[in-house]
Amino acid sequence: MLQCVFLLSDSGEVMVEKQMTAHRVDRAICGWFWDYVLAHAGGDASKVLQVVVSPTHYLFQVYRNGVTFLACTQVEMPPLMAIEFLSRVADVLTDYLGDLNEDIIKDNFVLVYQILDEMMDNGFPLTTEPNILKEMIAPPNIVSKMLNVVTGKSSNLGNKLPDATASFVPWRTTVVKDASNEVYVNIVEELDACVNREGALVKCEAYGKIQVNSSLPGVPELTLSFSNPTIINEVRFHPCVRFRPWESNQILSFVPPDGQFELMSYRVKKLKTTPIYVKPQLTSDSGNCRVNVMVGIKNDPGKPIDSITVQFRLPPLIASADLTANYGTVDILADQTCLWTIGQIPKDKAPSLSGKLCLEEGLTHLHTFPTFEVKFKIMGVALSGLQIDKLEVRNTPNAPYKGFRAQTQAGRYEVRS
Repeated sequence: MLQCVFLLSDSGEVMVEKQMTAHRVDRAICGWFWDYVLAHAGGDASKVLQVVVSPTHYLFQVYRNGVTFLACTQVEMPPLMAIEFLSRVADVLTDYLGDLNEDIIKDNFVLVYQILDEMMDNGFPLTTEPNILKEMIAPPNIVSKMLNVVTGKSSNLGNKLPDATASFVPWRTTVVKDASNEVYVNIVEELDACVNREGALVKCEAYGKIQVNSSLPGVPELTLSFSNPTIINEVRFHPCVRFRPWESNQILSFVPPDGQFELMSYRVKKLKTTPIYVKPQLTSDSGNCRVNVMVGIKNDPGKPIDSITVQFRLPPLIASADLTANYGTVDILADQTCLWTIGQIPKDKAPSLSGKLCLEEGLTHLHTFPTFEVKFKIMGVALSGLQIDKLEVRNTPNAPYKGFRAQTQAGRYEVRS
């Protein structure tokens, strides 16, 4: 049972406080937590453990885009339930507001407070589905903001309960309006990889999500199966998924919410290769450091590799940098980060970046070598190898249109030099 939820800014300021039970939690716990962040993570809340034990409370925190979601309790409870609830609050607020930062939270304080009030009842999760919440609390728009200014009201609460309260599945209404009889399934993956100084692949994993956009009439029954479900690890499901069919046959059976939602997330471990290679070479002598970086296709995925960028932070004690590329553009940003924008790799030549870094006076060799961060995007393929076998739709008056799509992008892809 969660007793209180706080939303903190990057400086530790309490932006929103929502007491969940009759037992009031003092704001002093936020001061203790921020002192802990300063002492253990240098003020960066994203580097703090998600479960922290204070002298008086158990604390759970989730960090999103400069906003820390902090929950407190004095009784023992499953920590994953608290972390999942805070993650769901962050997702719902992002869905409502489009983005999360300190200014947006403060400008929509009443809306955020109302959403927290509906998502939890007496310390326990209640309504967490965005499409149901939107029937209860209207998302902000220009018209509603103008009416609030004119009338002096600031509440977006509706006058009636959502239709889903009369449904046997709480995430779906009994009557879906304007259903176009379509369902779309997207596989979205992020590739995390680490390559050491010798060019060997130390780690390569894919983190994926199955995103569904459903516009089906009635109460449809969907069954989704994969060609190779055994490669999936660490799955997490939407509440609509029935666990027993997955446990016995690795089949997803569910009644979908109306609209967009995340059906499941997963991880695929120990991948053997990456789609592109990045080969950095740095040699320093006599106060200078020569830089040469080559990029090319290592394992062709069969689809174009777009939006390729390579960036690295200039090492300390660098007086000046002169870097050029035979393809793409090179920019030195204000935070001393070199950004090489390639786009797509041309067929007639391999992109390379070269140049010289001048060390500060008195230094002869470079002692700290940078880590190169790689970004890319591939449409139409999931690099983990996960493939959808079939999607069956039942309890609909007509056969629906089914659409499938896959996308892979780089997550934390690092190359050591």
